[in-house]
Amino acid sequence: MSNRLLGENHVRDHRHRRSIPALAALAAAAVAAPVLFAAGPAAAHDRDHREGRLAKELVEEVTARGAHRHLAKFQQIADANGGNRAAGTPGHAASAAYVHDTLKKAGYQVSYQDFDIHEARTRTERTTVLGAGPRELATAAFTFTPSTPAGGLTAPLALARVDESPGCTADDYPAGAFAGRIALVKRGTCTFVEKQKAAAEAGALGVIVYNHSGTTPVRGGFSSPAEGLIPSAGITLADGEALAAAVAAGEVKVRLDLDQEHVKKTTRNVIAETRGGRADRVVAVGAHLDSVPEGPGINDNGSGSAGLLEVALKLADEGANKKGKGKQPANKVRFAWWSAEELGLLGSEHYVARLSEKQKKDIALYLNFDMIASPNPAQFVYDGDDSDKVGAGAGPAGSAQIEALINGFLDKKGKPHEGSDFDGRSDYGPFIANGIPAGGTFTGAEGIKTAEQAKRYGGTAGAPYDPNYHGAGDTLKNLDLKAFDTNLDVIAHAVGTFAESLRPLGK
Repeated sequence: MSNRLLGENHVRDHRHRRSIPALAALAAAAVAAPVLFAAGPAAAHDRDHREGRLAKELVEEVTARGAHRHLAKFQQIADANGGNRAAGTPGHAASAAYVHDTLKKAGYQVSYQDFDIHEARTRTERTTVLGAGPRELATAAFTFTPSTPAGGLTAPLALARVDESPGCTADDYPAGAFAGRIALVKRGTCTFVEKQKAAAEAGALGVIVYNHSGTTPVRGGFSSPAEGLIPSAGITLADGEALAAAVAAGEVKVRLDLDQEHVKKTTRNVIAETRGGRADRVVAVGAHLDSVPEGPGINDNGSGSAGLLEVALKLADEGANKKGKGKQPANKVRFAWWSAEELGLLGSEHYVARLSEKQKKDIALYLNFDMIASPNPAQFVYDGDDSDKVGAGAGPAGSAQIEALINGFLDKKGKPHEGSDFDGRSDYGPFIANGIPAGGTFTGAEGIKTAEQAKRYGGTAGAPYDPNYHGAGDTLKNLDLKAFDTNLDVIAHAVGTFAESLRPLGK
């Protein structure tokens, strides 16, 4: 899950296998469909039961144990490639090839979609508070920041207003107060791009963003070098508050020293779809496959990627790619493994931007699964109807129904859950922006679990949902497989349901 574009973070062995009913029985049910659709209440009940068969079979067949082999493969790939699977690296290329080849063997129509990205290589990231007893602060250069002049940028600090949306708009930067200075801005609400732009327009020479929680520097960034306007970096909450207090008492000078190289690379999405099903009623399902450079990304987002892969394989076992009446889903299912999500949703944005208007309309819905095995998990469901009244509004028409379907399934399973805002931090963003209804789940990133959530889900209150988020510790050893299993069931149920019918969307 990406945090590079946003200034605010919002909070996110087994069953015995049952034998699959004979495909002939499914075909017979399909043949009987016209009679069922034309009949009265009893037949409508039979229709509902028939349409639920695929979802039921997928839920029974998909297991955490089965999907764990894909996680193990991703870990093996990372271990063999410098400890990560980041976009544009051999680790990601090997991950994409594994997914591609596995699905091709299962009969899917599989393709790569290549696109260019830039890699940021930071050589220097340093903030020094000048004056009596100079001191250096822990600093994280923003991804795709411009570099400072050789030897650093020395200037007084100017404090952006701290309110509900700190440093997000022009009125947070009093006229004339930031010219020739470095803006000190608190993280929160708007994107890093918006904060940087507002500071630059106020005349700031650079911007330092301090965290709103935790003990680590803000790790922010931009989608590409073109978005970087002025040198930008992050520091910790404690250091930011100390600087803010000092600025309020008098002038504080700092030296910001950033040196970053931007290297162009190529990476690729993997797209696979069923051979059958209505092409004008596409059920799109996605997860990002890339990790951050700092670790192997087994929860973020090997978990979502492995979950999709296992569901796709079981859907193929149900006959999704076989010829013959009654063997294929009613609607085409399109699975996607996005690259460069961690650089700002670049893979999904590239994909959606290249769709024609008709192709966009043909996508009935998009399901997104990003981080579904956090070691200190909560069960979040994207808030399609904005019933939580937090952050962004409701998703496009149909998003509320997706949320209701997932919530209803979790309720029947006796699994507690809660809403999560569409905060733009994962690959549903480009779909929502184009009016495509979306939904999905995740189990939390660097947000802190509350005491109430610890009572509801277990785990540790006051600790992050994933203490290894974007770090070297995001490995095969640091997962919650019960949460993984629950979310695999969610994927299987949603895919199976929508593959057979869009009636839950009112279509």
